[in-house]
Amino acid sequence: MHENLKICLAVSAGGHATQLLKLKDVWESAECFSITTSPAVKEQLARFGPVYVVPEANRRRPIKAIRVLTRCMKIVCSEQPDVVISTGAAVGCIAGIVGRLTGARIVWVDSIANVERLSLSAYLAKPFADLVLTQWPEVADKYKSVEYVGRVV
Repeated sequence: MHENLKICLAVSAGGHATQLLKLKDVWESAECFSITTSPAVKEQLARFGPVYVVPEANRRRPIKAIRVLTRCMKIVCSEQPDVVISTGAAVGCIAGIVGRLTGARIVWVDSIANVERLSLSAYLAKPFADLVLTQWPEVADKYKSVEYVGRVV
């Protein structure tokens, strides 16, 4: 089913990457490329396809966020994914927005650390995402169009 899809895996380093890698069965048979924020994560993702490293960005670093946006625009427009999958954070949100503008479907899996509410990135991604998943049923109950289907970790 996934063999003809091109998937972008967009993820920040640390727990976000750990959780995304636990979902590898979802994309293993598809053509993939990744966008991440750390050379260490690049090594982990390299077995799935090309990996692009962009700077870490957040709301406290608006200039870096603009750089990440510019870089993600070049990468996504060049690679033309059918689907963008992310577990966060800012790089996933940015790649998801750009992906949506190029016609990709967006899947967001919010971190298990967000026990009471969606993360800021998930909240920002929600309006353009095709599927937003939380790892807590109580969080899904609070938001329209957010689903709980189980935990990754």
